[in-house]
Amino acid sequence: MKKSNKRLFKIIGDNKGFILFILLMTIFRSALADWNSVPSGSMQPTIVEGDRILVNKIAYDLHLPFSHVSLHKFADPKRGDIVIFDSKVSEIRLVKRVVAIPGDIVQMSNNQLKINGQLADYQIITSYGDTEDRLENLLGIEHSIRVHKTHSRASSFTAVRIPEGFYMALGDNRDNSADSRFIGLIPRNEIIGRTQSVVMSFDYNNFYLPRGDRFLKKF
Repeated sequence: MKKSNKRLFKIIGDNKGFILFILLMTIFRSALADWNSVPSGSMQPTIVEGDRILVNKIAYDLHLPFSHVSLHKFADPKRGDIVIFDSKVSEIRLVKRVVAIPGDIVQMSNNQLKINGQLADYQIITSYGDTEDRLENLLGIEHSIRVHKTHSRASSFTAVRIPEGFYMALGDNRDNSADSRFIGLIPRNEIIGRTQSVVMSFDYNNFYLPRGDRFLKKF
């Protein structure tokens, strides 16, 4: 046996506990839970730039580690869930909110959603300049969204029926989000988990200092 091989085996033997820990942690993060950094403002005001969100990877499925292969399905995404998915269209991992599930008929007019013939309810939380934060009641599910007072082409779309195996997901920052209006409906098998809280957050505009008020903040 070459000296280099002997040395390698010795290093592995001397550090097998640490190597096992790294292996198990990698599998844990791949299949059970992980955290993702948020580099953009597409989910404001719910999630802000610099947040590290906790991703529950067994919220819907138990996946084969390092893959999208589902070994067991626990549940399906619901309206109002914030999901994390690996978008083949945009070729990046995205975080958006499910607004319509299979079988729903959904449309939007001037940033007001209509699902299965029922208009979502909105209340203004804050208004500043050309922007408003609103409380959106999505058929009983309440959350905050951000919209521009002046509407764009993306503020409206005609009615669409969501087919089986697909979901419509939008950013809470409705006029600043590359979501289902641009990349299409989200296939069920691209969804890797759900988030409901921030782990920690760093202020990019203040020397990356931690934001104490967002530590373990629930959505």
